Amino acid sequence: MTAFSFDIHARDGAARAGVLRTPRGDIRTPAFMPLGTAGSVKALTVDQVQSTGSDIILGNTYHLMLRPGGERMKKLGGLHSFMRWPKPILTDSGGYQVMSLAQLRKLDEQGVTFRSHIDGSEHRLTPERAIEIQADQIGSDIVMQLDECPALPAPYADVEKAMRLSLRWAKRCKDAFGVRATQNLFAIVQGGVEPDLRRVSAEALVAGGFDGYAIGGLAVGEGHEAMLATLDVTTPFLPADRPRYLMGVGKPLDIVEAVARGVDMFDCVLPTRSGRHGQAWLDSGPINITNAKFAEDLSPLDAAIDCSASRDYSKAYLHHLFKAGELTGQTLLSWHNVAYYQSLMARLRAAIAEGRLEQFRDAFKAQLRPTG
Repeated sequence: MTAFSFDIHARDGAARAGVLRTPRGDIRTPAFMPLGTAGSVKALTVDQVQSTGSDIILGNTYHLMLRPGGERMKKLGGLHSFMRWPKPILTDSGGYQVMSLAQLRKLDEQGVTFRSHIDGSEHRLTPERAIEIQADQIGSDIVMQLDECPALPAPYADVEKAMRLSLRWAKRCKDAFGVRATQNLFAIVQGGVEPDLRRVSAEALVAGGFDGYAIGGLAVGEGHEAMLATLDVTTPFLPADRPRYLMGVGKPLDIVEAVARGVDMFDCVLPTRSGRHGQAWLDSGPINITNAKFAEDLSPLDAAIDCSASRDYSKAYLHHLFKAGELTGQTLLSWHNVAYYQSLMARLRAAIAEGRLEQFRDAFKAQLRPTG
């Protein structure tokens, strides 16, 4: 008997609004998961992250495996108590690093051997080890299979090889995971931008019977239109009664378009990475707060967002903080950006529930402007 359930409350076209219920709390979908890669959402406290309305955060197996280490993480009580985050946590399996750290790893049928980017030490990650670290040491609520995906563009043969290896690893992950009442295991659909490979991957994973299905291998160089086309040919093969998670995406427009195609969950580094570099996200697009035009602008970033960073500080003050090199500026912009993303998700859920997603999408696209 599982403590998880996924209830869809409203549909509007392919879009769905619902709740993924977990032992540590409900996740309202569509949902955005801020990245807590190394046990911290960068520049923010747990209380600040919670204040934005975030129901779940994401951690990373590779980074936590290196530091503080899986065994130490278990000894310290798992990631939830270690970082004081009481709500659900999803962990990436380390599959992204198989691609992004290609120069530091050796891949074979059994798994991947990494050379640490921190100190050069060698670490072995197999499907079974990825499950052990996530489920038993970190204590993740949602565990991801170990997978491989090449950066795009890539030759068809390379994409197919990675997809089929990921399928074999998915089965090994499922066998290692077994049956757990308080944790879920998500599979990852691969296949690049090749419709036939995406279908093969999706159908094989659905037959394997996982708790949720991620769409991986996108936002790795294929471009916006190719990403949307890939979603169009992938989501129809995923079960209607299971969560769908688009990994590593993305920009607000990407999210709006993916929600319209039936995706339920998202994560991306963008809110906090942008915030640390002086970029604030708004419905009209991102702004660079260091731009001289904000030096005497007393308006807030967005008074409609229920977040102190969005509502209570002027653009002029934020401009000053970045010009002066004050770390508070990075915190305030990161806080605003996470709050903005959560506001966007709340508005998407409302639009789906009220049957007006198409109008919301059209209005959202109409107000976008070039970066300023």
